[in-house]
Amino acid sequence: MPNSPSDRSAAARRVAVQRKGPLLMEGPVEVELEDGSVVTSDRFRVALCTCRRSRRYPWCDTSHRDRA
Repeated sequence: MPNSPSDRSAAARRVAVQRKGPLLMEGPVEVELEDGSVVTSDRFRVALCTCRRSRRYPWCDTSHRDRA
């Protein structure tokens, strides 16, 4: 069975949730956007924007940080 729970857990990725920051994921990743398009990153760690301020959305560009 190709999509059994044991197959999915073998391919599981760790996601770190930060209160005021991006989702940090172990890569590589594929992200499906609202319009159905898919973007990919083959980096070993990926930061996904959660605030939607990023100019590189869905990738975080640190636009969420307070500027002094």
